[in-house]
Amino acid sequence: MDKERGKKMGEADLRMEEQLSCLKEQLANCSDAVFHVFEAGFHQKCALIYLSVMIDLQSIQEEVLSPILSMVVSDQAEFRERIFERKQLPVSNFRVISLEQGVNAILGGSALLLMDQERRVVEFPLASVKGRSIDEPANEATVRGPRESFIESADDNLSLIRKRLKTPDFKTETMQIGRLTQTKVMIAYIQGLCQNEWIEEVRTVLSQIEIDGVLGSSYLEELFDSSPFSPFPQVQYTERPDVVSAALLEGRLAVIVDGTPMVLLVPVTLFMLLQSAEDYYQRFIAGTWIRWIRYLFAFISLLLPSFYIAITTFHPEMIPPKLLITITASREVVPFPALIEAFIMEISFEALREAAVRIPKSIGQAVSIIGALIIGTAAVQAGIVSAAMVIIVSFTGIASFIIPHYDLGLAFRFLRFPIMILAGGFGLFGIACGLIILYIHLINLRSLGLPYLTPITPFVASDLKDTLVRAPWWSMKKRPYQVHRNKIRQKNLARRLEHEQEENGD
Repeated sequence: MDKERGKKMGEADLRMEEQLSCLKEQLANCSDAVFHVFEAGFHQKCALIYLSVMIDLQSIQEEVLSPILSMVVSDQAEFRERIFERKQLPVSNFRVISLEQGVNAILGGSALLLMDQERRVVEFPLASVKGRSIDEPANEATVRGPRESFIESADDNLSLIRKRLKTPDFKTETMQIGRLTQTKVMIAYIQGLCQNEWIEEVRTVLSQIEIDGVLGSSYLEELFDSSPFSPFPQVQYTERPDVVSAALLEGRLAVIVDGTPMVLLVPVTLFMLLQSAEDYYQRFIAGTWIRWIRYLFAFISLLLPSFYIAITTFHPEMIPPKLLITITASREVVPFPALIEAFIMEISFEALREAAVRIPKSIGQAVSIIGALIIGTAAVQAGIVSAAMVIIVSFTGIASFIIPHYDLGLAFRFLRFPIMILAGGFGLFGIACGLIILYIHLINLRSLGLPYLTPITPFVASDLKDTLVRAPWWSMKKRPYQVHRNKIRQKNLARRLEHEQEENGD
């Protein structure tokens, strides 16, 4: 089909009527397509074609039509020379293209200028597509950090990153993906920091995509997974420009997709997904404490119900006598074993969580809180579940909300169920077997070839200062070992401070 169109356009030769006929054929039944035919510059026949819903009509009038109509020339050759060679128009970034490229330019929001007896056409990029303004991050809020978030425009998102990285080494590559959508996709990285192998791999993956349309970054996310059936995310996404800038400074890549406020970051490790932007805007002591809390509750969200099932079913001797009496009394009227009881509560909690996301925001919070209270209380009074199980599941649900990355929290929520089954069948031995299988899976997982458990496995001692703790900025002189090409991030600031203190003391 594209070859036939190109052949028809090539046959159009120099007559504007035939060129218009080719364009009208392709834009047939497009009610917003405008074909404005006029004369200018010594009776030169011209035509301006654009989509009225995607163009800035005022700019068309002031920067294109008015200057062209006001040109005073001696013949048609001079008129074409002033436009094509001298480029005497107020629009600074217009370009000369072929008619074959014209349809994609029009569909992208540009205006196209045709002239009789002229093969070349002029594209005026004057798109005006309405979008929302830059607002605060909805899902990654911080107390002290910036209040800017990405929007659906790839160009605006790129400008937010450019504002933070004022270096010519910040490079971007643009491509169009999707036969019908022609979605703009950008690869962003800092030359000299990012490994060339990663750049080439991302470029190769994106260039090989053949799909009808790309409507969001999630269409591309799964293509970077080395283990597509793993529940763990192997690509990080964020709506914060400062997080993307920090990742680029570490030597990673960003993939910006037009039409979505989420930017993809590769490669990624498990510990990167457990970090939050807030860690780096607080003092290092507070950041370290918050990070420890996050690790603890991530562990709780995965294993707490399983430990309760295993201990109450197979190892009651591990429970203090008074607490054991209380738990036994609460479970006396419950007709189900602990495993079934936990499944009932966990599935109910998941249903309430999803309902809170889907229903209107004005009533969502009230329904989720009141629904949880009413259902939990009614279930205990009806003898379906015990009060202890309600507490366990509620605490586990709260713990899962502390995980910063939603997809990682979803993976923990999913893995909670098979570990509960192992705990209900084999007790603590089953939990241990489940954790061993999970660990084997994680150490074999890769993101663009980067081990998922870096820097624990393989062990890199120098990177632990930004993994298990959040070390002070003056001590993080080097970039992550597995990521960087240029390892020096800052000069030895600590020695300079010590030198200044010695001079002040003297």
